[in-house]
Amino acid sequence: MKTETRKEEIIRVAAKLFKEKGYSAVTMRDIAKSMDIKAASLYNHINSKQDILEAIIISLAEQFTTEMLEIKKSEIGAIDKLKQIITLHVRLSSQNIYGMASLNNDWMHLEEQMSYYIKLRSDYENDFKHILEEGIRSGELIAVKPDVMMFSILTTLRSLYLWIPKKEDINLGELSENLSLILLNGINK
Repeated sequence: MKTETRKEEIIRVAAKLFKEKGYSAVTMRDIAKSMDIKAASLYNHINSKQDILEAIIISLAEQFTTEMLEIKKSEIGAIDKLKQIITLHVRLSSQNIYGMASLNNDWMHLEEQMSYYIKLRSDYENDFKHILEEGIRSGELIAVKPDVMMFSILTTLRSLYLWIPKKEDINLGELSENLSLILLNGINK
């Protein structure tokens, strides 16, 4: 297993604090205190709180966008692509609970990277919508507005970071299967 660098530790600790207190309420002193070091020591590894936020959000957004593009390009049907998207969200949310909180709640605090983040998010959502439209055209999905479908599915998936930590012995594969069943088939008997 790879040893965590000091910069990675700073980012991990900051992400946890951002989730607990909110980005605006956290100071570099808070981060240093949580790490039991002097605030000045942080600046040997990172330039600012903004750089930490950008590292958290941009890395996750790039990962989502890259994996979405791979799913979109695959030669499988729309339903299977949607199942892969659900699995992607379950995996990344479970691996990055604190980072997902920043991605969902703190993105509006991005400064220099704001337009890049918005482009990543837009690309992701456009690819998602394309998969839904493809499913409608092929007859795999019902003919309703893709925006409504996307909103409904993404609202659930984007909140997984809140729900997963509350479950002690969660089986991620089973969670992905159950979410796929409910989100793609509904709850009608």
